Amino acid sequence: MAARPEVMTVPQLAEYLQCNKSTIYRLIKKGDIPAFKVGADWRFKRDVIEKWLRQQHRRANWSEQ
Repeated sequence: MAARPEVMTVPQLAEYLQCNKSTIYRLIKKGDIPAFKVGADWRFKRDVIEKWLRQQHRRANWSEQ
């Protein structure tokens, strides 16, 4: 398996999260996922996304209790 880059594009993140690109764009629009723009294109820092995923996991576990 190839290493993930430090900065991912929308298609790379969608593949990493195993979701559709439209889901990523919806999360961006709602401000629910950490992202930044390079010109007109969205980018995602791998370490920031991994931290965000851990937070999402904790929230999901908390709401199940």
